[in-house]
Amino acid sequence: MKSVITVMGKDSVGIIAKVSELLAKNEINIIDISQTTYENQFLMVMIVDMKNSNISFAQTVNELKALGEELGQKIQVRNKKVFDSMHRI
Repeated sequence: MKSVITVMGKDSVGIIAKVSELLAKNEINIIDISQTTYENQFLMVMIVDMKNSNISFAQTVNELKALGEELGQKIQVRNKKVFDSMHRI
């Protein structure tokens, strides 16, 4: 299953590394990644493939949410099909 992960908050060192480390630990492959900073605000969007993940979607959501709280970021995970439907014009 492909999913979209968004990370938003104040910019700081190591955000990409820590999110990527959590994904790698759980066998979640990063397909595409885009990130930017503007006036000390950080935004990252990742497309990931969870088909080989060793944890459930719900557990992924919970782990990323907890990591976001630790990093001072808001991290959300959505099924890519749902995300695409929500953003269709």
